[in-house]
Amino acid sequence: MRLINKLGSKSMSYLIKPHSAEFKMGISNPVQFDEWLKANPDIIGVSFVGRSNVGKSSIINALFGSKTARVSKTPGRTREINIFEFELGLNGKKCDLQKFCMIDLPGYGHAEVSKDMSKNWDQLMGSFFAYLSPGMMLVNLQDARHPNQDADKGFHQFLKNYTRNAILVFNKIDKLKTQKERAVLEKLKPSLSKEYKWIRQMYFASAETKKGLAQVEEAIVAHLLEELEIRKSDRVELPDE
Repeated sequence: MRLINKLGSKSMSYLIKPHSAEFKMGISNPVQFDEWLKANPDIIGVSFVGRSNVGKSSIINALFGSKTARVSKTPGRTREINIFEFELGLNGKKCDLQKFCMIDLPGYGHAEVSKDMSKNWDQLMGSFFAYLSPGMMLVNLQDARHPNQDADKGFHQFLKNYTRNAILVFNKIDKLKTQKERAVLEKLKPSLSKEYKWIRQMYFASAETKKGLAQVEEAIVAHLLEELEIRKSDRVELPDE
């Protein structure tokens, strides 16, 4: 992926700096998360959420560097919100832009979690959307082999009440072995666009083969640069009346 630098020369391009993601904290207490969100109302970054076992950690590791997110062998086990800071690189080198936030949200829709854990997830996600900075982009992950499951529909019913910058990524596209399987998924996009009006764009990707990840990265970086431009223009002082 090569993205034109909106903040300067057109010959420059930004990428997520590999292995720059630094773990800051894990939060499982809704009250603690409320406090963190209220203390950080203007953060710029990206958050990842999807059904349990959709390969969310693998996508994060493919984008930010291996071992950024822990890949659990037990779907639904991780119920914490994990917060990282990461950097962009400019033409392969360190740049002077601020650090950004990456949030790894716990998976939804796993049948084996307890009612208490499910309630806690609802409270965490309620806080997430109620207080989160508009500068945070949401990446919803779905399994390309099993798109738009009931759990996904339930999440989007929840999501539609909030105006967020959100994209949809179908992971595990490499698992679709036949042209017919790929065609079925492609034909689903128009109906999902009508159903999920709050989704800006949809992508097909594979954490394993890296296919489609450049486009996902481009969308993330474009969002970060756009938010920086917005903040920059907001800081311009108005003339005295």
